[in-house]
Amino acid sequence: MHVVTEAGGGNTVPLRLDSERWATRHAKRRLLVVVHTVPGGQRLLDAVQLLQNDLRLQVVFTIAPDVFNGGAHEFLHRIGATALPWQQAVRTRFDLALAASYGHLDEVHAPIVLMSHGAGFNKYAAGRPGAAAAGGRTAYGLDRERLVSDGRLVADTLVLAHEEERVRLARQCPEALPTAAVVGDPLLDRVLVSGPARALYRSALGAGPDQRLVLFLSTWGPDSLLGRAPELLERAVAELPSDRYRVAALLHPNAWTAHGEWMISTWLAGLCRAGLALVSQYADPAGPVVAADVVVADQGSMALYGAAAGARMTMGSFVPEGLDPAAPVSDLGSFVPRLAPDRPLRRQLERDDAYYRTELYGRVVARLSSQPGRFAPLMRRLLYRRLRLRPVGECPPTAAAPAPFTVERGLRRWSVTG
Repeated sequence: MHVVTEAGGGNTVPLRLDSERWATRHAKRRLLVVVHTVPGGQRLLDAVQLLQNDLRLQVVFTIAPDVFNGGAHEFLHRIGATALPWQQAVRTRFDLALAASYGHLDEVHAPIVLMSHGAGFNKYAAGRPGAAAAGGRTAYGLDRERLVSDGRLVADTLVLAHEEERVRLARQCPEALPTAAVVGDPLLDRVLVSGPARALYRSALGAGPDQRLVLFLSTWGPDSLLGRAPELLERAVAELPSDRYRVAALLHPNAWTAHGEWMISTWLAGLCRAGLALVSQYADPAGPVVAADVVVADQGSMALYGAAAGARMTMGSFVPEGLDPAAPVSDLGSFVPRLAPDRPLRRQLERDDAYYRTELYGRVVARLSSQPGRFAPLMRRLLYRRLRLRPVGECPPTAAAPAPFTVERGLRRWSVTG
């Protein structure tokens, strides 16, 4: 793990009192994008790319201190973003700031638009001792402890995906309710428009036309699929005939940050040589879930996008403790079948067609967004309103996800045999 204090990540941009002397464009508004983690950065990019073609804006990125922000440097480098060191960013005034996590936002000098970095507000908040007994448990991200600092609201605008989240917010932190704006879910929208490119995604992951692609989704932490049942990956590679199946794994970026790309790649090197496609943490997750025929998941929110893509679902591990029973992933876990460790894996994966209940999956997917397909226009309108500018040109349409890529290059780079 790595906490950034001075380094900005990406490419350094000069932003000083005299920077107007060498600026090619004199921006009317400056927007700060506060990146805490890789998934947060991916979600923020969904929003700021809606401002393309506007020469009045200067968008600057920074990395806020966070225990899981190690991969944020590489993320900013990959997108070619200009970046400020955190200590300089918090000493500079901006017209607007955009964030997808909560830490240190009280240090930013700008009105703040706060997004979620995932789907559904599924986990209980880990509050101070005695907080649960005093007021009941609350969902992380909708709780007063995250949304209020020193008696003041952290965000000027709180971006939600579903009207149901507004109802939960009203129960948990009613003073934040006036700041809420329901605009939908960008990753869900991208999953929904990426279906026509499914063959491209399958090919990128090495799945042939006659193979079923089995995708393992693991969140982070000791209760994740990788933490509790890593043998499932080994069994899948060993038990599923390679002419009929292709096995892939998509791990939460926080797992990569906690252990490092070298360590995870080393742990799974033998499986990758035996046929596992290990998706990079920097790949767009929409492509793999659209490509999958079967998804083996846990209680992480990515399981919800697997359901939205129409994959046959099964749970390799599911730990309900710590989940809000009112959350979408708890709903999903209530009916998706579990893998039995003492039964052949192939037979269990092939049973999924018989267990697939369209109406149940549809119920869960409907809870991800009350504005399906409309994140782009609604979020763009919100950002321009907060920037006090009229929009320029047309709203960019939601594009299909780019092809996913694996970490095989890294495995070769670190190989002692060349």
